[in-house]
Amino acid sequence: MKKIILTGGGTAGHITPNIALLPALREAGYDIKYIGSKNGMEEGLIKAQNIPYEGISSGKLRRYFDLKNFTDPFKVLKGLFEAKSIIKKYSPDIVFSKGGFVSVPVVIAAALSKVPVIIHESDITPGLANKIATKFATKICTNFPETLQYLPKNKAVLTGSPIRKELLCGDREVAKKLTGFNDKPTLLIIGGSLGSVIVNNAVRKSLDDILKEFNVIHICGKGNEDESLIEKPGYLQYEYVDKELKDFFALSDVVVSRAGANTICELLALRKPNLLIPLSGAASRGDQILNAESFKNAGYSEVIEEEDLSDISLSAEIHKLYTNRQKYIDAMSKSDANNGVSNIIKLIKQYS
Repeated sequence: MKKIILTGGGTAGHITPNIALLPALREAGYDIKYIGSKNGMEEGLIKAQNIPYEGISSGKLRRYFDLKNFTDPFKVLKGLFEAKSIIKKYSPDIVFSKGGFVSVPVVIAAALSKVPVIIHESDITPGLANKIATKFATKICTNFPETLQYLPKNKAVLTGSPIRKELLCGDREVAKKLTGFNDKPTLLIIGGSLGSVIVNNAVRKSLDDILKEFNVIHICGKGNEDESLIEKPGYLQYEYVDKELKDFFALSDVVVSRAGANTICELLALRKPNLLIPLSGAASRGDQILNAESFKNAGYSEVIEEEDLSDISLSAEIHKLYTNRQKYIDAMSKSDANNGVSNIIKLIKQYS
């Protein structure tokens, strides 16, 4: 039996694609181990999948000044030795990395141990962790064709994103029973794994107007529920959704979302007309802005920049999106969005 180590962590975007690969890896007969950070959010998510988990020290890689910049390199170095020890003991045939700070020492340790490494870059421009990992990778998978220009030609492969198979199996009737909604169209709002205060505030300010046309499922992030709206007819808010998400997707007619690469690729695979509100360049490296621009240019999405977001603009764009929803469905139907898992598994088999 061949062995594989998966790594990645820090945010859900660095974890859920790995989870999406698990059924296909098991079917292909791989023994699987996961290396993540000690006490990271990935630990609980991976253990819930019955995958052996090893935690290592992890330091954040920053592009800005912080006193921790003087101590975190030692954490990374410690993580490198811990990862090398795990790899020596487990003796994997291949390592697959989804990125995040914890992945860097794992990828370097694998390369030093002569183990092939495949990494996956979700966004159009590679993040800092994957920029470092690129030097040690055998192959680099990408979501967007635009990403290929930033990567070594002999390593980069356009594979698409691994989509969780269960998301494609949602049940609209199950969601109707869960929500108790009437037959109005349903709007699903996703603020990212940590939620978004800016998006949440705009939604709630425009809520009375939106509810005239839609029922609303609002995934608002941990600690972001508004108690005054708990009993509001046609409006349900959740800090986080796991098993019910596939059914909520099935029920939704249109979606408002941040523009994280994994989420928007899921929307594409599900053919859900969507309005994207990318995280601003002032609060990020601008990757969500580029993701959203790519999807808008392809005809998959509409976009509101965070700086232009208001209760009025949000309500108007949602109405326009729903009115023209078939146009977006038709554009998305021409894409090859569901083959990310099979494309990546082929590469894993080829190099392990």
